[in-house]
Amino acid sequence: MRVTFTRMGDRRPVETVVERDDGVVYAMRGAGGGPDLPHDLVHLLVETELGIADGVWGCVSDGVVWGSMRHVSGRRPPHAGERSDALKRERGAAVMHAEGVADLVERLAAGAEVLPGQVPASGIPRERLDAAAAVLREATARWAAAAPGDTWVLEWPARAATRDRGRAPRRPARASGR
Repeated sequence: MRVTFTRMGDRRPVETVVERDDGVVYAMRGAGGGPDLPHDLVHLLVETELGIADGVWGCVSDGVVWGSMRHVSGRRPPHAGERSDALKRERGAAVMHAEGVADLVERLAAGAEVLPGQVPASGIPRERLDAAAAVLREATARWAAAAPGDTWVLEWPARAATRDRGRAPRRPARASGR
């Protein structure tokens, strides 16, 4: 799956295009405008770095359509709405965990106070969280330096390639500016 984030000027919402492996394309507007790292990009980077296959982006890759997503092109599979709803129910706890981990890593990257017990509750070793925080710090600086209209294109791995391990590879996302 290919995900393209477009850096907008000022505080306008980030524009993102999601090209799933099944050929369906969605557009979405997300939080984090101007120089602030978009929330959806934070998730993509953290979930990739930590191998979280059933978080927000793993769900999108597998067919979940969040409320912020608008169909642009491509033939949606039969019963796509029902499948999306079922996946949301099935993976609700995993998505909430991914939200918590992304928040934790974002706090670590910013040097903000970490809530008591938050690191152990994540179930992820501190050194891996710190590595993900370093990735976010680098991305934050790079995003802030990007000009409005610049894009980042990242790849999310195909699910079939990760099924045997049950998690995403450690560093599958490649960012490329356009």
